[in-house]
Amino acid sequence: MTASCFDREDETFIVLVNHEEQYSIWPQWKAVPGGWRAVPGIEGDKRQVLDYVERTWTDMRPLSLRTWMDQQTGNATAE
Repeated sequence: MTASCFDREDETFIVLVNHEEQYSIWPQWKAVPGGWRAVPGIEGDKRQVLDYVERTWTDMRPLSLRTWMDQQTGNATAE
């Protein structure tokens, strides 16, 4: 059985984000999949990029849900 590149601790990763402000890590050498974009300047080993994601992605709800919930409570934020 071969290990996935996502299992390798010595792999270089980047952080991706989609239109719903959901985050993922991705091997630096692989093409960024459709619907995602790389976060500029964030690259490193698995632990470094996971630390960034944990610090940054503090609300797991998709952006569309957060926006809808804010509208329901009258707390719509300007974008």
